[in-house]
Amino acid sequence: MFSETLVSDRSLRQPAAPVKSPRSRPAVQAPVNTIELMGAPMPFARNAEIYGENEPAEYLYKIVSGAVRTYKVLNDGRRQIGFFYLPGDVFGLEVGDTHTFSAEAIADCKVMVIKRSAIIALAATQTDVARQLWEMTATELRRVQDHVMLLIKTAQERVAGFLLEMAARTPGATEIELPMSRQDIADYLGLTIETVSRTLTALENSAAIDVPASRRIVLRNRAALARMNG
Repeated sequence: MFSETLVSDRSLRQPAAPVKSPRSRPAVQAPVNTIELMGAPMPFARNAEIYGENEPAEYLYKIVSGAVRTYKVLNDGRRQIGFFYLPGDVFGLEVGDTHTFSAEAIADCKVMVIKRSAIIALAATQTDVARQLWEMTATELRRVQDHVMLLIKTAQERVAGFLLEMAARTPGATEIELPMSRQDIADYLGLTIETVSRTLTALENSAAIDVPASRRIVLRNRAALARMNG
């Protein structure tokens, strides 16, 4: 949730009215532009809550800059992170009318906020928008499935898989700048922070990676990581 120094009124978390497309724009837009033009950009400070678990799922969100984590606090107080969203990612998609996870800004970020009902209404009349909405939903489902499979692996397989996953989201990169902390990574992988740190050290000692800084990873041997990923 927002800290008191950041915001004292919950209403400040509500998105502004959707921005209408200028009349000078062409009537027909590519699907991604059609949806984005319905939204309004909003800034969120580091660790600010974007929405909470069980709150109404009235909006969809697309990251313009920064990073976001979704999470759930379990009955025993542990935190389970659902996913990390990076620039270009859409989040907030739900099957029902409420959010099953909470969402927080990992770092200062800008998010495009789009009214869910407006997208659904548009999808009912425009097949391109309906297809794009379906593709976003399918992508989210695939992420959930991949995460479930990751959680049944060994610690080394989980960490190696996570690094490959992050590398795949920045194609061609041999060096990864991680926006999240090691505690975030541990809560995503269902491990302790000590296990994550030990596993990264073991991967570095095996020459699969270099760790020049706590949040900077250099992939030295992707093939070795792929084999460790199982």
